[in-house]
Amino acid sequence: MPFSPTLAYAFEIRAHLDPSLHIGHGDGEVTEFTPIVGGTVDGPLLRGKVLPGGGDWSSTRGEVCELDARYLLQADDGAVIDIVNRGYYRPAPDSPDQYDADLQVTHAGHYYRTHPVFRTDAPAHRWLAETVFVGLARPEGEDVVAIRIYALT
Repeated sequence: MPFSPTLAYAFEIRAHLDPSLHIGHGDGEVTEFTPIVGGTVDGPLLRGKVLPGGGDWSSTRGEVCELDARYLLQADDGAVIDIVNRGYYRPAPDSPDQYDADLQVTHAGHYYRTHPVFRTDAPAHRWLAETVFVGLARPEGEDVVAIRIYALT
């Protein structure tokens, strides 16, 4: 019987954003920077806040936007955690709304997925740097992105 990995809900990041800054145009590409100015982290495996000062560099080619975000989280116990979160946002006409229990975690018609990688030397949070994660992202208004983080088990 084939093995299928599973995903376990870990926490949700709600990153607060400032307006994007235009960086430039390349050959068929638009590059922008979106400042991350704060936010929250809440879930069964991690609680804390998003520290201001990070950002998301995006490159859009046609309808596909490649994301490369880097920012800091601070756990409720004071530990600081570095996150590099890469992914893609693109139209996906066949993609339905997706739910985790009653919470809508994706919007129909969009593929918005990330692969976060964490670094920290805090013993209580070392598991973050030793686990593979997948993020399902969704915009919430113009200035918040919610990313539901799942551990690959």
